[in-house]
Amino acid sequence: MLLTAEELRARAQKIRLILTDVDGVWTNGKLSYVPGTGEEMVEVKSFNTQDGMAFRWAHTAGLKTGLISGRESPGVTHRARMLGVTYIYQNFLEKIPPYEEILKHSGLGDAEVAYLGDDLPDVPLMRRVGLGVAVANARPQVKGCAHYITAAHGGDGAIREVMEIIMEAQGIWAKILEKYGVA
Repeated sequence: MLLTAEELRARAQKIRLILTDVDGVWTNGKLSYVPGTGEEMVEVKSFNTQDGMAFRWAHTAGLKTGLISGRESPGVTHRARMLGVTYIYQNFLEKIPPYEEILKHSGLGDAEVAYLGDDLPDVPLMRRVGLGVAVANARPQVKGCAHYITAAHGGDGAIREVMEIIMEAQGIWAKILEKYGVA
């Protein structure tokens, strides 16, 4: 199911919306809990700043982004809003219903969507979208369904890697490099 470089570029040129899972994609998949007030425990997640920059550049270029997570996390909501993520769906283990809602709202078709995942609940979306991506540390079954497998692990630049591929295929990346004097 993996694409050749030419096929990957052709699919990446069509992408208008980049959707992701969160735990294991935005993060390394580990959950940390620290004491809050009283008996409460607070969940802590770490996010990659280079992934964050890629979100900002993608949005500036007119690409839309979103997340569909099986878990709910205030930290994820905060980070996603801070980065300008368009679609934020949490607490959805079944990801097709929110995906259908996103398609309806955006007016886009499957071929215009990329999805990054790491675990079994991500497979139905990965099989449906135009560009299904497994992060390097995804489960083997997920990698078997992917069009592309990142070199980077989730939480360690995998989102940035895919966004660079998409922006490069669409002629956006060269302009970003030029802006920073590295073209």
